Amino acid sequence: MSLRFFKPGYRSWVVIWITAVLVLWEAAAWMLQLFLSPQQAASRLPYLHEVLAALFRYSSTLAEQGAVTFGNAAIGFAGGTLLGLGLALLMSAAVWLERTLSPYVVSSQMVPVIGLAPIVYGIIHNAEWARIVMAAYVTFFPIIIHTLKGLKSAAPEHLELMRSCGASLTARYIKCLLPSALPGLFSGMKIAAPLAVTSSIVVELMGAPNGLGVLMVSSLYYGHAQVGMFWATIMLSIGIGLISYLVISLAERWLTPWQPEFRAKGGQAT
Repeated sequence: MSLRFFKPGYRSWVVIWITAVLVLWEAAAWMLQLFLSPQQAASRLPYLHEVLAALFRYSSTLAEQGAVTFGNAAIGFAGGTLLGLGLALLMSAAVWLERTLSPYVVSSQMVPVIGLAPIVYGIIHNAEWARIVMAAYVTFFPIIIHTLKGLKSAAPEHLELMRSCGASLTARYIKCLLPSALPGLFSGMKIAAPLAVTSSIVVELMGAPNGLGVLMVSSLYYGHAQVGMFWATIMLSIGIGLISYLVISLAERWLTPWQPEFRAKGGQAT
């Protein structure tokens, strides 16, 4: 997905899509009310306006706990991005390095987050660091894959020209390889950003003292009385992921204006 959202025609489709989701949500909640008791129906899928009311009612608590989750996820995301970028640069420097590191990089992703989170939390015994580590864990793999693909997409004739001019390895990376890798890097970041938030919440479900995951568990414990809080927490988590994606997309638009999707017909940047 690009920044087509800012184009008038695309914005209209986004509005239609959001409206359709809202209508379907309300219709589904109403259908449950017909076949179940009001309490049972609300515990499964409350009306959207009730969720929005809870979102405003508990806004201070949600903002406080959301900041905890987002802060840890952001730190882990930044660390995972730097780790992934560094490994991608190393693997691009020599074929033997790529062949040596690739099996370990791929194998590291074989353990699912839901299984690894309690292990990390049990070893570290610190909720904050466990969230950061898990966010970095889910981040570095897509960063490596997409950045390495971007590094390999550099035009061979450009690299050959720089070699013939006596350009150093550092100069080739700065002037040719890294610009070629930026689109891939941003693609990996857009994939990893929402995953970093999700992984932080998974750690919080394991018994962390604060965060959105704690609100989810506590609201489920109180059942019908806190169903609005539960769904408000879900909506906030989705919102954090979408905002993260949008911020990275804006940065991509600013730093890589030469990409075809950011240029209008005729070659002018949009």
